[in-house]
Amino acid sequence: MSPIDLITTARDLVPTRPGAPRESNLRRALSTAYYALFHCLASTCADTLMGTSVRNSAAWTRTYRALNHGTARNQRGRADVAAFPASTIGVFADAFANMQDERHQTDYAPEGKPCKSQVVQLIDEAEDAILALERETLQTRRAFAAYVLFRSR
Repeated sequence: MSPIDLITTARDLVPTRPGAPRESNLRRALSTAYYALFHCLASTCADTLMGTSVRNSAAWTRTYRALNHGTARNQRGRADVAAFPASTIGVFADAFANMQDERHQTDYAPEGKPCKSQVVQLIDEAEDAILALERETLQTRRAFAAYVLFRSR
């Protein structure tokens, strides 16, 4: 699943024509943008640790599925996050945590309707974060993958 395809789907849910879109479309768009970030990170973990040539293997799938929503978010708070370049990994980590908060709010809190302009901005931020992570060096992406998948002891 392509994270950029998910971003496109999120954008498709927010019409460009004037007027208020359906609330359900705005909520779904936010959730889809978050999952674009999640799948980007999951595939980064599997690709950098297992390799892209084994994408159909059980080991690649296991690595992909090893990413945990909460752990990935909470790792951002660890002191050693400063070891990653703020312009790339830090941007991705912040966008991931922010979008996860927004997804939880939109999926689980019935009060309040998402604002169209805010949803568009969040989708843009998610796309920027995905593109930033994809531009990062293999070595840094691999280190980040280990960082989000494995606990420190």
